[in-house]
Amino acid sequence: VPNLQGPRYISPAPNGAFVVSEECGDVKVFTSSRKLLCSLSSKYGHRFGNPAGVCVDLEGSILVADEQRRTVHLFPEHGAPVCLVSAGLRRPVGVACSSFGHLFVADAGENCVKVFKYRVRPP
Repeated sequence: VPNLQGPRYISPAPNGAFVVSEECGDVKVFTSSRKLLCSLSSKYGHRFGNPAGVCVDLEGSILVADEQRRTVHLFPEHGAPVCLVSAGLRRPVGVACSSFGHLFVADAGENCVKVFKYRVRPP
């Protein structure tokens, strides 16, 4: 996949697609055939500081840790982005989500992993 601006983190997505965070401040989604599907900043009108870790949950929503803004946002397939974590992070660099609705955030600023629940209903 050429023409990325400082690729940082990557995550698989449904149907062979994948998500890549870029150091320049964007997150891009590609199809299984490596074609650009969308840019999250363009699709949602969202401004990233320094996007780092990315993951995709069971519903196909994309979760992004923003190292500079110290937040984690959820980008659903349809609808507006949701800020899941806006406080308590010093340097979020990695994210992962479980099938039980848990969000794991690697916080390099505090040398730990923080666990959050972000979905009320069970899978």
